[in-house]
Amino acid sequence: MKSPEEIIVPGFRAAGTACGIKRSGKPDLAVVVSDLPCVSAVVLTRNKVAAAPVAWARSLRDRSGLRGVLVNSGNANACTGAAGAAAVRETSRAACAALGLPGNALLVGSTGVIGVPLPVGKIVAALPGLARRLSPEGIVEAGEAIRTTDAFPKRGVRRLRAGGRTVTLGGIAKGAGMIAPNMGTMLAYIFTDAALAPADARRALREGTDASFNRIVVDGDTSTNDTAALFANGACGLPALKGSDLAAFREALRSLLLDLALMIVRDGEGATRVVRIAVTGARNDAQAEKAVRAVATSPLVKTAVHGADLNWGRVIAVLGRAGIDVDPSRIEMRFAGELLLRRGMRPDPAAERRAAPRIRRDAYGIDADLGLGKGSAHAYFSDLSVEYVKLNSGYRS
Repeated sequence: MKSPEEIIVPGFRAAGTACGIKRSGKPDLAVVVSDLPCVSAVVLTRNKVAAAPVAWARSLRDRSGLRGVLVNSGNANACTGAAGAAAVRETSRAACAALGLPGNALLVGSTGVIGVPLPVGKIVAALPGLARRLSPEGIVEAGEAIRTTDAFPKRGVRRLRAGGRTVTLGGIAKGAGMIAPNMGTMLAYIFTDAALAPADARRALREGTDASFNRIVVDGDTSTNDTAALFANGACGLPALKGSDLAAFREALRSLLLDLALMIVRDGEGATRVVRIAVTGARNDAQAEKAVRAVATSPLVKTAVHGADLNWGRVIAVLGRAGIDVDPSRIEMRFAGELLLRRGMRPDPAAERRAAPRIRRDAYGIDADLGLGKGSAHAYFSDLSVEYVKLNSGYRS
């Protein structure tokens, strides 16, 4: 889905600026804040090497009443020890003071290079000016300021009718590399004027990330900073959503998160194609999940996708080493809808000729039926290009 040019969510104001973290001089600091109290929900990386802002967020007694976010790009504030933890506390304190908020009212996020001290002074010095520039139109600007290697911005809007009124959801995200999320993406923030009960907000975000960010792979790496958050301020004037209205909100959130997730895969630091890998007929869902993760992270599969090579042999080989139950004589496999493998053997060479032009498109599907049970899973992954190697071999230089 094409990113909208404007994102306005009633009751939220935002801004982005360049405070000098990035040597390029590009925007690297963002704030989005609600004018009203919020119900919030947060999911965080499961990487055991967690960045200082993630560790700080975990330490908060209550993450259900946060009013917005303070995010810097260009520096991950990860593996920075006690100084990194102190940096989070100081930037949080300074941001809340500049915005007239109580302490710890903002979620803090960072993304960029690991192991470099966060320049707290630059952030603190920029905050008063950033606070003065906050506007309802600033969410797009904030989204620009959280980008690192992103080739394009990731943002989106959803609207739904509830109780005779319009409810708006607006989201921004960043991510292109170090993507195999085990919670959410590198950074993703959703703002809505809906009113939600805290438990409903947590459930909606968890279900939405499981169906979106937890289904994408670029390179198989889970970031030290992965964070996804939802902020609901009730500015639409309705009571907390329930019943069919809540169900419609959850579907709108899931749809928005999936769009943002697919933008990340399409970016993929040099990606040219996105493939949906689906495994059915596994012993159970857990085995199907292991299978799709193995295929989606295989360098041999990903390079074959980049070269538009109908190499189903690489896929079946990955299934065989994925640590699941496999009987080659039962496997069927389709590329772009064409049956290329039946009972573990090539059924029809003509099918490959029909499939060949289809896998040169920018998106298609690979479907593998293991023929052993009712387990199923899917994921979205990008190809692996020369551009990815170039970018990541010189990321710190």
